[in-house]
Amino acid sequence: MTKADVVVVGGGVVGMTTALTLQRRGAHVTVLTAHDPADTVSTVAAAVWYPSHTEEDPRVLRWARDTHAELRRQAADGVPGVVDRPTRMWSRHPYAGPPWWADACGDLTAEPAQPPYTALLRFTAPSVEMTSYLAWLRQRLEAGGGRIVRRALAALAEAYEVAPVVVNATGLAAGGLAADPAVFPARGHVLLVANPGLTVSVRDEDDPAGVTYVHPRRHDVVLGGTYQAGVGHTRPDPEEAAAIRRRCVALVPQLADAPLLGERIGLRPARHGGPRVEVDPDDRRLVHAYGHGGAGVTLSWGCAAEVADLALSV
Repeated sequence: MTKADVVVVGGGVVGMTTALTLQRRGAHVTVLTAHDPADTVSTVAAAVWYPSHTEEDPRVLRWARDTHAELRRQAADGVPGVVDRPTRMWSRHPYAGPPWWADACGDLTAEPAQPPYTALLRFTAPSVEMTSYLAWLRQRLEAGGGRIVRRALAALAEAYEVAPVVVNATGLAAGGLAADPAVFPARGHVLLVANPGLTVSVRDEDDPAGVTYVHPRRHDVVLGGTYQAGVGHTRPDPEEAAAIRRRCVALVPQLADAPLLGERIGLRPARHGGPRVEVDPDDRRLVHAYGHGGAGVTLSWGCAAEVADLALSV
């Protein structure tokens, strides 16, 4: 196997956007992944731009802003699966001004709302259909000479067989591979129903019965959801599915008769303290990029640019 300049370990959206960013900057890149990109947890994601379960942080805000701008450019350029969606977000908390991430989307407005809500926020949020988008990322990488190799690693040190610089974008597996006890799963459950003609994304993050969101796509609508920190199984739960549907229909009544097309359950790669994006203090050839939780798509391109800076300066 011919050595690459950089090997990215992990074929989810964080790994693939990082690999493509590195390639665009002139690096020869190989992606090592235990699963085909189409089979990673990224495909389960509702995949709309929103800094879900992230804390206020200047780096996170920068990544979110840069990713929002890049996804909007991609939507305008007709990149497969990327669409700008008008979004409505209902708030139940006393409104004290724009949320900390408002500057990242640039067009947020707020207006008073009737109880149980206190405000209605409107903004534009790019949405991404991950099956077609991951295929596009793969095609772009391979067209530029990059490679994707199916290989599960027992240790990150094995990646140095492929390249002298390693990017660790292994998501949930980073808990073991990087010996990081801060990594934990956050179980997510969504339903897919036929789209009755919806074009606007709607969310109620504060619903006391559970986070609720309705994200239309071309041929279906994603109904969510759950964020169960520390839950590490993907077993179906019919009662949970029924509750998700009830909440979503209450939020968007047009969904009442929408046929169920399927459900998806995945484990978000979350991390206490937020994403780890840094050069490993004990190995200057290793750059970590994991722990994005449910905000992988939202932070992907902005984070990839920083990871590429770190990897190419090694």
